[in-house]
This record gives sequence, C-alpha cells and structure tokens, in this order.
Amino acid sequence: MDDVRTNAEGLREFLRSDLKTIEKAIRRIVRAHDLQSKALTKSVGLTAAQLVLLKGIAELGEVTTTALSAYADISAATVVTILDNLEERGLIERYRSAHDRRIVHTRLTAAGTAKATAAPEPLGDAFADRLAALAAPERDAMVNGIVRAADLLLPAAILAKREPEP
Repeated sequence: MDDVRTNAEGLREFLRSDLKTIEKAIRRIVRAHDLQSKALTKSVGLTAAQLVLLKGIAELGEVTTTALSAYADISAATVVTILDNLEERGLIERYRSAHDRRIVHTRLTAAGTAKATAAPEPLGDAFADRLAALAAPERDAMVNGIVRAADLLLPAAILAKREPEP
C-alpha cells in the first residue's frame, strides 16, 4: 500500500515539474510572439493578427468573416474588429453577396494585395527559416506537438465543437 501511495506522489511531483516547464515554455512563446508582433507593426504597420487575416484573404480569395475566423482561429467578433481597421486603411473592401444580402464578403484592394505580398511571415522570417532548416521528421513532430498542446489547453466545451484537422 505504501508503494502505491509513493508511486502516486512521485507521479504528481513529476507532473508538477512538467507543468512548470510547459508553463514557462508557453510564456516564452507568448513573449516571442508579442515581440514579433511589435516588430511587424514597426516594419510593415500591421500586427500579427492583421497580417494573418490579410494573408488569409490573399490565400482564400473573396471570403466571409466566418471563413476567415475558422482560417485564423480567431473569434468572429475579433475578425470583424480587425477587418474594420484594415478597411479604414484601404487594404480590404467588404461587400454584400448578390445572392444573399445577409452575407458579407471581403476582398483585398490593390494596396492590400501589395502589402500582403511584400509582408514577412507573421511569425517572422527568421523563425520560418529555422523551422525550414529542421529535418522533416523533427519539424513534423514539433508541429504536431504544438497543435496537441494548443488542443490540451482549450476548455473541453470548445474542443468538442472543433472539427478535426485534416
């Protein structure tokens, strides 16, 4: 009986140590992302979220807010706020669908296309280069590990609503 209790206590201690390491790594990722977003703002005048949506529109073409929200994994309300800002700056335009006036589509303007084409990767070109330099199995393991960690962090109710990634 003492062995079972000792093993359970050891497992909890091991888990606590892992959690501390994971929390610290996540803080480092958040900090690096904040720094990269500030650098983007300084260099191209867009935050990481704005750039993700701009590049999403470039990739998806004329698109709805719902599709952009799913593409970027950002709430629809936040997407609308970001699109308002991009529209004010003349980088996108929105228009109602000819078939269903309730549906609003978004497309890039010429200025938006130029900005999306010239802009660096949202996570930074240096990160993209270092990631590309990894061997494919290591890169795949990293991508899968980060996606899995993100899923583990989501509340169960949100995770249950998400569609599985292809």
